[in-house]
Amino acid sequence: MKKIVVLTGAGMSAESGISTFRDANGLWENHDIMDVATPEGWKKNPRLVLDFYNQRRRQLKSVKPNSAHFYLKQLEAEHEVSIITQNVDNLHERAGSSRVIHLHGELNKVRSEENEQLIYDWSEDLVVGDTGVDGVQLRPHIVWFGEMVPMMDEAVAETLTADIMLVIGTSLQVYPAASLIDYVAATTPIYVIDPHGNAIPRKSSIHVIPKRATDGVKDFDLQLRERLRGDMV
Repeated sequence: MKKIVVLTGAGMSAESGISTFRDANGLWENHDIMDVATPEGWKKNPRLVLDFYNQRRRQLKSVKPNSAHFYLKQLEAEHEVSIITQNVDNLHERAGSSRVIHLHGELNKVRSEENEQLIYDWSEDLVVGDTGVDGVQLRPHIVWFGEMVPMMDEAVAETLTADIMLVIGTSLQVYPAASLIDYVAATTPIYVIDPHGNAIPRKSSIHVIPKRATDGVKDFDLQLRERLRGDMV
């Protein structure tokens, strides 16, 4: 049994119908990210921000995990699997994965505007006037640009223990998540599944599979089994 640490990005959920965070023109679902994904945007127009995430939350109800999500669940039958995701959806959990760390927050959670520890599960619309037990307005439990990534230390701790690292659906351009590959041991193999593999840093330990998530996990499974057979020889 190996400890496999998986880092997933937008490409993991794209095949389920969830739009990537932003396209080439810097928009997310036709919104300027500065208006809907920053503390400044929240202060400027909280109703716009709440409506934006309400729409994302509704969309999440209409999509399902894809075969790549289910593959990671199946991998738990043979290995210790820990998933670190940049995605704010709950598709990993819905596929049955038991260990998921959300670096950038979760759509189906909200928190007090003033107390980051006061977090609630939330599946319906959130509106101005919804407050926590502290009487303070609730906001999306999302890590916006310019905010600290509270789960980063836990993600680093997991990465340090990896026997194998698997990266799916991210070109490793978004920090601090992209820095996680720097925490694995020099001898630890890193497999990167991404159709835009040319942007991946080149290291001797990195094996690029230039495919989308659902196709790439099939190649990874073959390479993993071949590696494990080699370890047994």
